[in-house]
Amino acid sequence: MTGGREISTAAQAAGDDRVLAFGHLLGAAGRLEHILGRAVEAECGVGHSVFEVLLVLGRAGAPGLPMREIGRERVLTTGGVTRLVDRMEAAGLVRRAQHPEDRRVQLVRLTALGEETCVRAARVHAENVQRLFLDRLPAERRERFVSDLRMLSLSAGKALPRLH
Repeated sequence: MTGGREISTAAQAAGDDRVLAFGHLLGAAGRLEHILGRAVEAECGVGHSVFEVLLVLGRAGAPGLPMREIGRERVLTTGGVTRLVDRMEAAGLVRRAQHPEDRRVQLVRLTALGEETCVRAARVHAENVQRLFLDRLPAERRERFVSDLRMLSLSAGKALPRLH
């Protein structure tokens, strides 16, 4: 990587190793998200955003999560979370409940159908991630690569501004 090189032309910008590295990351992520998302939607009837929220709620467990926490996890505005949760509630995947200690806060929880859909979609997704992502990496580098991606994700998450 040539981190100290000056960029003074469009050609230099397009050929900069740092710009290209991030472009490769975005390209791979975008293409894989499209392919993997379509597979989950085709087999389980839920889009990628819904699947991601099901996973976030699955990690949260029985108590559920406040809407703002879902937004923070998915990098969505309050309005975006509300619309997504409204659709998921109408589909029977989640339900809202009052927070036991703060009546101003609504918790979002998985329903039995949401749990079942999450498990079914995760099985499809995990198989496809293995086949289309992990199996494409050299076996001796997979664990390190995934660890590095996690570190980058956590670092970027800390740098995000708070959404309202």
